[in-house]
Amino acid sequence: MEHLTALKNRPKSSTPQITRNAKIFKTIIKAIQDKKGENIISMDLSKIHESTTDFFIICEANNTTQLKAIADNVEYEVKANCSEWAYKSEGKTAAQWLLIDYINIVVHVMHPESRNFYRLEEMWNDADTKMHDL
Repeated sequence: MEHLTALKNRPKSSTPQITRNAKIFKTIIKAIQDKKGENIISMDLSKIHESTTDFFIICEANNTTQLKAIADNVEYEVKANCSEWAYKSEGKTAAQWLLIDYINIVVHVMHPESRNFYRLEEMWNDADTKMHDL
């Protein structure tokens, strides 16, 4: 669970709650799709009191090269199109699960094995979940 340390001690956002129609949200989804991320879902956590963010976006990569390419593309596209920088990113060394924290949105790029092991969708099963297939 060391990958979730970025969520523990970060500042609470004072910006208004975002939606799936927000520019940053759409930019992240498109950046993942551009690099052929699979099984892309978004989880709306905004109505869950215990949540530290409004959204999780979770996707899979088939190998380490693709995993890093997706994460790099998300960071590049969000900077270029939304002028936003990640508050924190983790996991680039181990490259099994990359986390990119934008405060209101946390992006998880995972190998299928890691996703199956950590089961974030089950941990947050009361969230409104939406698939974002190509």
